[in-house]
Amino acid sequence: MVEGTKLSGTVKWFDGQKGYGFIQGEDGKDYFVHASFLPEGLRLNEGDAVVFVPTKDDNGRTQAKEIEKQ
Repeated sequence: MVEGTKLSGTVKWFDGQKGYGFIQGEDGKDYFVHASFLPEGLRLNEGDAVVFVPTKDDNGRTQAKEIEKQ
């Protein structure tokens, strides 16, 4: 994972009521996504193709930011 470089992936699942889910990147890793990371009006559904910027939180866990549908 190279932080700041866009990566393609697929939404594994996203629970709109809980406000989080996971994207599987083209690199095979799972990336956490929180509703607060999404641009206003963007809704994620299982199987959606997306591009995102991979990052890590303070504990080193992978996250997806700057998410866009393809």
